[in-house]
Amino acid sequence: MNRRLLYPTLLPMAALAALSLAACSRHVPTSVQPATSATSSCLPSHDGYLRVRLRGARDLDIDWHDADLTCEGGERPGQGGMRLAFAGPVSSAGHRLRFVFGVASAAGIASSREVPTNVTVIFEGEHGLYSTRGDDKCTIDELTQAPMIARDAARSPAGTLRVSGRGFCASPAAAIDGPDTLLLSRFDFAGLVVDAATADHPQ
Repeated sequence: MNRRLLYPTLLPMAALAALSLAACSRHVPTSVQPATSATSSCLPSHDGYLRVRLRGARDLDIDWHDADLTCEGGERPGQGGMRLAFAGPVSSAGHRLRFVFGVASAAGIASSREVPTNVTVIFEGEHGLYSTRGDDKCTIDELTQAPMIARDAARSPAGTLRVSGRGFCASPAAAIDGPDTLLLSRFDFAGLVVDAATADHPQ
């Protein structure tokens, strides 16, 4: 099986780095709510979510629920661990906010703590890209992984795991091209990862 097919729309880092950044002004915190629902839910169990507190170049309080989200996840290319992506609703202006968590934990581990994590924040349609550029700035306090129950597994790719976690960043994500920063002072999520090993060798 071609493992790249397991997460076809996750943007490669080379493409991410090619994006230019627009200047961002500080403003009062905004609660980000869906303007247009995503085309599909995050999890077949309909209990996916993403909550993030952002401060810095943008002050945003994000509270997205399953119908607002599209989720992807798979192997973290070349670095080990997993990569989970959450894309929010498309705004009336055609913009979309995407978060990518590079988690230094292998797929299939039921429970782990204090997991180093890299975070990338992408303001699609606004040419905004921020990254912590390493696993040493953010930590997932508690990470859990579980196979889908039979009813939901039938509607998911082989090897799909429900992954949930909560954590924080001690240092901000920096703009790829510019001085602006974003601090994820807290985040928690429930999304999915396709475990390639299980998908290639189903039980």
